[in-house]
Amino acid sequence: MNNKHHKTLVAIFSDPVNGNLEWRKIEALFMALGCEIIEGSGSRVTFLLNGVRADFHRPHPNKEALRYRVLDARAFLNIAGITP
Repeated sequence: MNNKHHKTLVAIFSDPVNGNLEWRKIEALFMALGCEIIEGSGSRVTFLLNGVRADFHRPHPNKEALRYRVLDARAFLNIAGITP
């Protein structure tokens, strides 16, 4: 995990929740952590990390992850044992 990924991880766990975080940065963090990525139909994507599964829809047409997606990403990382 490089410095950019660490900054994204800190942003995910920051309060108040950042609703202006680009989804591609969250996805890059997941990949750096070793997530298995399963592409679904349309914008659906599934991530597997440490035996934990999380389903997301990539944001469109905007590229920012809304607050609820950031909270879902935080919950996924918490359950998988990843914290900043």
